[in-house]
Amino acid sequence: MTASGLVIVDKPAGMTSHDVVARMRRLAGTRRVGHAGTLDPMATGVLVVGVEKATRLLGHLTLAEKEYSATIRLGQSTVTDDAEGEALPAPHPPGRPAGALSDEDLRAALARFTGEIMQVPPRISAVKVGGERAYRLTRSGAAPKLAPRPVTIRRLDLLAVRRAGGLADIDVEVTCSSGAYIRAIARDLGAALGTGGHLTALRRTRVGPYGIGMARTLGRLATAFEMIPLAQAAAAAFPVIRLDTEQARLASHGVRLPGGPGTGGERAGPDAARPRAGPVAAFAPDGTLIALLAERDGGMHPLAVFVP
Repeated sequence: MTASGLVIVDKPAGMTSHDVVARMRRLAGTRRVGHAGTLDPMATGVLVVGVEKATRLLGHLTLAEKEYSATIRLGQSTVTDDAEGEALPAPHPPGRPAGALSDEDLRAALARFTGEIMQVPPRISAVKVGGERAYRLTRSGAAPKLAPRPVTIRRLDLLAVRRAGGLADIDVEVTCSSGAYIRAIARDLGAALGTGGHLTALRRTRVGPYGIGMARTLGRLATAFEMIPLAQAAAAAFPVIRLDTEQARLASHGVRLPGGPGTGGERAGPDAARPRAGPVAAFAPDGTLIALLAERDGGMHPLAVFVP
């Protein structure tokens, strides 16, 4: 039987996230493989892949905080808000040439896109509009109207600026919530400056606790398949609680546990003192991962059960 766990892949440019999953199915020897958080073909970096039972973690890991390194070109917009799309006409009336913007101008503009903001997803995105994906509507010639959504940009730092004529390429680092689009930041920054803007490079450097230092290329994985075991992966990604024997038996059958984990189950790990805003990983007394639990209506409800 194929083991269960997470593989942290360093996705190469030019491959879709589905392409990576297809390759991982061959390497893992199972079709039960999925990923958390899609990366566009042009993007590289951390793609969290789940194998076997670890696929049940993925929907919750998708909601984790993420970090990116990106390059934004100011002075030109595109249909897709990235370098793969057709260039759009220059803004009218034009603002200052992007190459004339000082570092201070750029930092002040970036500051407007930090914190809790409302962001309109790109037209080329998987967001559904009337039951259809926005990218399908856009490619069919429609102009989908996407509603703004709340996202959190915790950090948006300017690292470097390269100016050439009327263009400026800026390197930034971003820490953001789930659901935030870096392409939308590039688009909106260009609009705010009156120059237009689009994304030319994107590398995801972290998803939740999984950083780029843990990521392995597909070539390396083909030589040595490295996987984080299921229990270890869950303990790294979620607060941990220790159940007693009876609680473990009930949870393993998908039964709701009365009360919170503080009423019999012992909280452990570095997140023990933090409030439970999301799932917790519940372990039996012998260290076996039993389930992901969520506190609701005065009890702990199993979100995913991992024991037979």
